[in-house]
Amino acid sequence: MNILPTLILMLGVIGLMSYLAPKVAIPAPVLLAVAGVIWSLIPSLPSLEIAPGVILSVFLPPLLYADAWDASWVDFRRWLRPILQLAIGLVAFTILAVGLVAHWTLPGLPWAACFLLGAIVSPTDTVAVHAVLERLRVPRRVTAILGGESLVNDATGLLGAGLATVVALTGVFEAGRIGLSFARIAGFGIVVGVAVGFAAATINYFVRGTHVLFAFSLAAPYVAYFLAEHAGASGVLAVVIAGFVASWRVHYIAPESRVELYSSWEQLAFLLNALMFLYVGREAPARLMRAIETVPGLIGIAFLIGATVILARLVWVFPGAYLPLWLSPRLRRHEGGYPSVRAVTLASWCGVRGAVSLAAALSVPVTLMDGTPFPGRDAIIACTLVVILVTLVGQGMTLLPLVRRLGLSDVDPTGDEVRRAREAMLAAGIARLDLFCSQESCPIGVYRLREAMSEQLASLQAEDTMVRTQALQRLAVAGEVRRAIYRAQTDALLALRDQGVVNDRVHQELQLDLDRASADLRAG
Repeated sequence: MNILPTLILMLGVIGLMSYLAPKVAIPAPVLLAVAGVIWSLIPSLPSLEIAPGVILSVFLPPLLYADAWDASWVDFRRWLRPILQLAIGLVAFTILAVGLVAHWTLPGLPWAACFLLGAIVSPTDTVAVHAVLERLRVPRRVTAILGGESLVNDATGLLGAGLATVVALTGVFEAGRIGLSFARIAGFGIVVGVAVGFAAATINYFVRGTHVLFAFSLAAPYVAYFLAEHAGASGVLAVVIAGFVASWRVHYIAPESRVELYSSWEQLAFLLNALMFLYVGREAPARLMRAIETVPGLIGIAFLIGATVILARLVWVFPGAYLPLWLSPRLRRHEGGYPSVRAVTLASWCGVRGAVSLAAALSVPVTLMDGTPFPGRDAIIACTLVVILVTLVGQGMTLLPLVRRLGLSDVDPTGDEVRRAREAMLAAGIARLDLFCSQESCPIGVYRLREAMSEQLASLQAEDTMVRTQALQRLAVAGEVRRAIYRAQTDALLALRDQGVVNDRVHQELQLDLDRASADLRAG
């Protein structure tokens, strides 16, 4: 099969949907899933074939690793209780609720297969949620808890699916043995993750060169996943822990490499996430038609299971958000008091499912150990697809109106923390500059640098509005002058290239030097 037409179409669709998403105020994952459905309905278009194992072992590790790098370990520890309550407690509750409803609506389906379906649809996918929340000023407490939940519940959900599959294959259910297996798999996964995370941090400390560091950083999640899976542990949990450990030592990375590494990972995560949602839409029509032919009335049952998934989250989130804090004043002080009802309402609606659930469903064995067909496999896949589409479209499309309706705003101290950090950095820089100039003879340019830093510090510290405004105005003028110089230098360099005075290579190198020197202007 010629893969080039498929690759061209895939990148074109991803680019177009990502471009349209902010213009039509629809999350990009929703548009990508719809585009995937349309793609599947046009026979003349090339196919998009991705094995479920590829999603779980090739796509998922770098995505989880990138999410762990972006997550705040400080916030994760502070709100560990609600994160685990969602990532473990809600996953177990969803498995139970979906299993009971599935057994009631599909009485021919064994209990193990019913609970397997519950485990498959239990992990959330916050990519669609973050596509909305990142454009709004939502309290940090909400985003930290939702992000932490998505990191951990992939591991717990997939672990539950694996255990349910073993029960279905063997026909043996022993609660004690399953509990011990869960503890062993999770524990070994954490150990592997810590080891790989420290190894990655050590490499970041000793190795220099952005390209080499990116290669090593890309290898880290695959190493963690591979070692954990081959040790019989949770590869997903190992990747998350490795990302946390390595990101906590981000200062080990050379300053000239940090920005480029983050940018590279951001682009990689964007493409992989986009491809996964495109894959969901591409697989939906054919899989649903096949299941409908096998089980009459399955679509109605699948929608009922989708409603069960949404309702289970609503039922679990509200008492879980308030009851533990009401029972423990110490816990209430640690977490910053009771969360607002509006924030809890938003969290209860952020239950979008994604490609991880679909990959887990497609990974269900085709036959049992005796060679007979796996019971209800087509029904499990169809129900999973409907749950994904219902949550992705139904909840993903309504998140933006809900946030606006609730009137949520960023009332946490993130802005104050940033301002205080900048003040400390500028004060330290000025103090070191003064110490250096008291020991050495400094050129006039150094004193101008001190004046610029003092202006920045004054704009942050000044209590008087007029003083702060004047300082900001002086900074703005200085910035405009530097930007004008940057544009003039860029134009002159481009003219030299166009005139043949310098070649393309020299032009690129000098332009990158200008870009790096003016990075603070672009950030401002």
